[in-house]
Order: sequence, then C-alpha cells, then structure tokens
Amino acid sequence: MSDRTTIGVGMVGYAFMGRVHSQAWRSVGAFFDLPLAPRMAVLAGRSKERTEAAAAQLGWDAVETDWRELVKRDDVQIVDICTPGDSHAEIALAALEAGKHVLCEKPLANTVAEAEAMVRAAEAAPGKSMVAFNYRRVPAVALARRYVEEGRLGEIRHVRAQYLQDWIVDPEFPLVWRLQKDKAGAGALGDIGSHIIDAAQFITGQNVVGVSALTETFIKERPLAAESAGLGATGTSATGQVTVDDAALFIGRLSGGAVASFEATRFATGRKNAMRIEINGSHGSLAFDFEAMNELWFSAGGGGFERILVTEPDHPYVGAWWPPGHGLGYEHTFTHEVKDFLEAIATGADPTPSFADGLRVQRVLAAVEQSAAEGSRYTNVED
Repeated sequence: MSDRTTIGVGMVGYAFMGRVHSQAWRSVGAFFDLPLAPRMAVLAGRSKERTEAAAAQLGWDAVETDWRELVKRDDVQIVDICTPGDSHAEIALAALEAGKHVLCEKPLANTVAEAEAMVRAAEAAPGKSMVAFNYRRVPAVALARRYVEEGRLGEIRHVRAQYLQDWIVDPEFPLVWRLQKDKAGAGALGDIGSHIIDAAQFITGQNVVGVSALTETFIKERPLAAESAGLGATGTSATGQVTVDDAALFIGRLSGGAVASFEATRFATGRKNAMRIEINGSHGSLAFDFEAMNELWFSAGGGGFERILVTEPDHPYVGAWWPPGHGLGYEHTFTHEVKDFLEAIATGADPTPSFADGLRVQRVLAAVEQSAAEGSRYTNVED
C-alpha cells in the first residue's frame, strides 16, 4: 500500500494484552485486504529499558516513557490502551481530545462514572472508539450470533454463561495488580465476568436489565510481589490484602424476557480458560466452550446437539486463514478485532462494541457488586 493509506498506531502497555495486541497489529495486513495499513509507530511504558526491549521484541518503531507524549505525536493516529483499568479513562479521554482513534481493553473503566465520561467524550470526538471484547471475534461466537439473528433458536428463553479459570488457586500466588481493586476495579467479576456479560448480550441481542448476585474472596491475604515489596528478586515474606472478588455468581433477566445465569471464577481447579455459553430457545439451542474454540454445538427442533466445526470459508472471519479443519487460536480473535476497527475507521462506520456497549457492561458489573453487598437483593441495571 502507498504511504497515503498508512495509519500510525501507538500502544500503551506491553504485558500480556500488549503482546497479543502487538501480534494482531503485525499480522492483520498479511491476511486481510485492508483499506488502511497499520504502522506500529510507538510503544509506551514506564521503564525505558523494559519498553525498549519490548518494542524490539514485538516490532514497534519507537518508545515513550510517558503515554502523554505518545498521545501528542503526529505519527500516531490510533491509541491502543493495554494498561490496567485504573488508567483507561485518563488515557482515553486525552487521546479522544487530541483527535485520535481509540481502542481500549476491557472492562472499559473501573467505575460507571469513568465509563460515562468516556462515552460522552467518544460521542463528541472526531475519532472512532471501540472497547476490546475480543471473544465477539471468535468465529464460533460470531456464528452463534448469526444463528440467533436468523431465527434458528426462536424465542430466547435461557442463557447460561460461565468463565472458569484456576490461575490463583495457590495461596502463595503473589498479590498482582489484578487482585487490587484500586488498579483492577474488580476481580473475576470485571476481568472475566465482563466477557460473558458482553458475549451473552452480543449473541442474543438482549441486554441484562437486572441481577441478583453473590461474590466471594477465598484467599484474603497474599504474599507481596517482590517488585511491590521493593526487595528485588529475592522475594519477601510480607503480605497484602486481596481487595477484589475471587468468584462472582449471579442470575439475571434480559431485556427480551430471557432468564440468565452467570459464573466467573479464578478458582475452578483444572479449568484454564473455559469461557462457556449455552443459549436455549423455543426452536433450538447452541453451546460454546472456548477451550474447544473452533466448535459450535447446535440443536434444532429439540433434537440432540450436533457439532459444527467452524473452519469453513463461509464462517465469520475464517475465509482469510487456513483450509477447512485447520483451526484458529486465541491470538486470531485480536487480529479480527483490529481488522474490524481499521475498516470502521476507513469507512466512517461506528465500530462495535462501542464505548456505549462497554458502559452497558460496566453498569451490569456495578449492579452485581451492589446486589452482592446487599445480600443478593435483586438490583436493576440502570440505563
């Protein structure tokens, strides 16, 4: 492509999400015929040495140690936010005010008030904005939405959603930022529960309008990470309080009348990344489990479930990749995400999920926390 179609990307953060987003920006142009060619212009992180090492490894042209400098740069038109939730709002608001397009990791913010401010800024800004609920871009999940839109399930009656992990089962696992409310906003509820809320709303086309919930923190104190304790690589015996939930369970009602159950936990021993959803309708059902991400199970007319291998070229996103039967992986969901974002920017369309969609999820998270604090009382989700 010519220089006229190049668009500069600046990314803030280079850890887990930064790595997968970098993979997406690197690979998207090799597999999709895009109207814009992304250039990985600059990576921002607090440590110059670590940021330079990450930039060299991940393919970024330059580095900044202050995200504010990244936002000011003329060679950056897209700001990709891959930081903990406590900085999402500040970075996004500055980037939108500077006229940049913004891609922000989920959940959108740490509070409803922050998310509302981000939506107002996005609606007033010239740039496009999108929240990164990547599981929408799993081909099987996108196919599930298509089936619902085509009426194959009939009237939606039940939604059953789970997100099960086990990475903090060990009580000696350190007090990382995801276990601190001031940085993460919430625990399993916000980190992975937000994904199943968005997936349920995306697939069914219905919004969660009320919840009754409970949450639990199983291990309330953990060893401080060596870096947090200021003791270097030798570690420490100091501990700190876990200030988020380890598990969240709630039932809910959807705007179309369906009833739903949700479970998010990082204590499901043996489950690594089991993001699951089953939807039952008057004419049929479908089921999905991310640990078998290339499969969608479908039941029509009350018959038993049949396995659909979602690797055919007419399935969502799949035609750009490999021959049928050659499955995709986690990283491809992010490639699909940036592909859709770039196309929206080029055509002037509104990307989805929008910041307004992210706010809708944020309000559900807040209602769950309120319900749990009040002893599982049914709590309306405020529009």
